[in-house]
Amino acid sequence: MANTPQKKKKAALMLGIGLDSDGCKRLTTGDNFALIGGTEETHQAMTEKAIKINEQLAAKGKRLEEVTREEFEDIAHSVGLRRRGQERNN
Repeated sequence: MANTPQKKKKAALMLGIGLDSDGCKRLTTGDNFALIGGTEETHQAMTEKAIKINEQLAAKGKRLEEVTREEFEDIAHSVGLRRRGQERNN
């Protein structure tokens, strides 16, 4: 066969990094996320939010790599994530 261009499959990953520490090393991975570090409380909060985002994506029938930046920001906001510097009262 001739060299035919192949479509590259899009990939997306949510990466969470907990900057606080209690001396334990934590790593949690899922279908489209990797969470590293943090205290037990921080790591648990990151895990819950990543799972909630995946649940909302599934409810929309979409995968992470299929949503627009705006759609992702809306979903992230709905599970309690905020952009750095953004007021918590929004």
